[in-house]
Amino acid sequence: MFRIEKKDKLSNHSRKIIYDILEENIEIASVFLNSENEEALNKGLGEIANHVLNENPAARDFRAGRSKTENFYKLRWKDYAAIRILDYIRNAGQSYTDPNNKDELVVNQPLRLLWTAIRTESSSGSEELFLDMYYLFRQLAGKVRRKMPCYDKTLEWMERYNTGLEPEIIKRRAKNRDRILTVIIKKLEEGSIKSSRFIVNPSHSFDENLETARKWWKDYRFHLRMAVRSTADLKEMMGDSLGDEEFETIAKAEKAGIPIFINPHYLSLMNMDFTEKHKISDHTIRDYVFVNKDLLSEFGSIRAWEKEDSVIAGKPNAAGWMLPDVKGLHRRYPEVAIFIPQTTGRSCGGLCVSCQRMYDFQSGQLNFNIDKLKPRRSWTHHLALAMDYFRNDSQLRDILVTGGDAFMSSNHSLEIILQEILNLARNKINDNKKRPEGEKYAEMLRVRLGTRLPVYLPQRFNNELIQILSNFKNKAIKTGIKQFIIQTHFVSPLEVTSESEIAVRKLLEAGWLVTNQAVFTAAAARRGHSAKLRQALNDIGILSYYTFQVKGFKENKHNFTPVSRAIQEMVEEKKPGILNEKLAKHVLSFSKKPEKLVKNLRHLRNDNKMPFIATDRSVLNLPGVGKSLSFRVIGLTNDGRRILEFEHDKKRCHSPIIKTMGNVTIIESKSISEFLNQLAEIGEDRSEYQTLFGYTVGITEDRFPLYEYPSYDYEPTKKMTNLGI
Repeated sequence: MFRIEKKDKLSNHSRKIIYDILEENIEIASVFLNSENEEALNKGLGEIANHVLNENPAARDFRAGRSKTENFYKLRWKDYAAIRILDYIRNAGQSYTDPNNKDELVVNQPLRLLWTAIRTESSSGSEELFLDMYYLFRQLAGKVRRKMPCYDKTLEWMERYNTGLEPEIIKRRAKNRDRILTVIIKKLEEGSIKSSRFIVNPSHSFDENLETARKWWKDYRFHLRMAVRSTADLKEMMGDSLGDEEFETIAKAEKAGIPIFINPHYLSLMNMDFTEKHKISDHTIRDYVFVNKDLLSEFGSIRAWEKEDSVIAGKPNAAGWMLPDVKGLHRRYPEVAIFIPQTTGRSCGGLCVSCQRMYDFQSGQLNFNIDKLKPRRSWTHHLALAMDYFRNDSQLRDILVTGGDAFMSSNHSLEIILQEILNLARNKINDNKKRPEGEKYAEMLRVRLGTRLPVYLPQRFNNELIQILSNFKNKAIKTGIKQFIIQTHFVSPLEVTSESEIAVRKLLEAGWLVTNQAVFTAAAARRGHSAKLRQALNDIGILSYYTFQVKGFKENKHNFTPVSRAIQEMVEEKKPGILNEKLAKHVLSFSKKPEKLVKNLRHLRNDNKMPFIATDRSVLNLPGVGKSLSFRVIGLTNDGRRILEFEHDKKRCHSPIIKTMGNVTIIESKSISEFLNQLAEIGEDRSEYQTLFGYTVGITEDRFPLYEYPSYDYEPTKKMTNLGI
């Protein structure tokens, strides 16, 4: 047995972890105990790691960058550990600025910290760091093995979560609705809420006014007008179901200037049954809209995550694109642009606390004062400038109209926007008639509208709005536009309600596909949660598109999920929904008839015993250019947070600037241990995540064929315009 002398600066737990490392791994222990310097340490560990990789040619090829996707799935469990050790050695001593800690300089030296702790009486390494190292060496020595969960286990995990379509949940929410309406009626009667549209009749009984208010509930304008904007109102509507700690944090956030905006519909989705408060977990919903301590502490110093969103007039953005002097125009890839019209579409149906534009709330550029966001006369001028820019771009074929929220625009404004896009498509076609073969520009193929209103405000999708969308599609398809997509954000199966089901059905009947971009928050990262969400979405005709890692720095620490959990979910829980090539073609054909999608998906799943269809891919928006999940863990901070090195997605078309950018280094905002402790606090069993420490390399999945651009009947020019590299 190896003995470790007591070291004053090591906690008892740290000493126990280090003791276990040495006790379990004689070969590793020998290297640490017999290495007189860091060079000898790295040499000894490198030899052990290379010996492991030499047993598996696929692992060697993966590390060398050859056939990465194919070889990723051939990695043995100990290959992950060997690759990580070699990456620790390769990056030993490198310094990085840590945006999570106000750009403090951190030095990457996990092996040295462990070596120092073993051989001396001091170490600046934390328990979290030593625990991560403990699992690393157990993995390398084969002390832990990866046991893939079976089909039935995935179903068992999925069954832990309710959807909003279950009868019991619908009943609970009807009670919530009446509780909320009771408070609103009282406020209308006493005059603390004033409305010219929603008026209670003083001569009517309470029951009569309640029945009238239930009709108001179906009007989206009611929910916008009656949205909760203060901690006091939130407490009154939620009672004891709003915990003391939640209340205190939100109250402090309100004083700090962080907006509160939760409309009655979304508020009713939360569990307000005080007697059975913990029976139905609404952690994902609450964490999405309730301000947490991390956001509160960082508000005022939040910075933009995506560097390309910072634009200086006359200069290219981080992706190399020259942009016109138009507010709300963002660009990353050659084929697509994000457009935020200067209408009430700059607002949202609720505040998502992990919003990528929280820095704009901080500066006051975004808020929930919808009257002040009504379009000024100049908004159509900005719209025209944007469309002219798109018209003269050689590669653009896809516009994502978002915000805020595309459907927070009025119907009139939305009609103007869609008509301008239609004109753009026609103009691109006419312009190409004058260009010779080989010099023709890309024409419009896809229109997307970004929204969370099927979740926040499904009542918005009334017949008038649906008719606008239907009319646009019927006209646009004649101009050559082939894909019409509503892109939404469900994060919990509890958000799939009967109201959202009706809204989605209307959109499908109007000929628009509905796809989902889930955000992989800590609460949403529980075992089986994403699988259940995919299933619930498929049930109402929504196809999953992306599962996004939470972006941002320390302000989003509470909701942040370590990237390793995304790979664990992708490899272990997503498998029952992966389609083979034949079934993928079926889904592609289903997309041509959105109105039959629910029925077709149900038959496909039943016939092939698939609980859900996994058409999404897990990605992180890199704070540079593009999305990726191709990464390696190359180190640890002293407090055990992982340092990741990302490659860009080589399967997508990028700006030429990508060739000069190199890999992107990201320091995570919490350690694996801290994440697991957080899950344990909300009732998760840590032992179910035992493979989590070991997922230290990843790949970016292929895009599902449905999301590829259709081909042209000509060859567009490869020349890129609007570049300023």
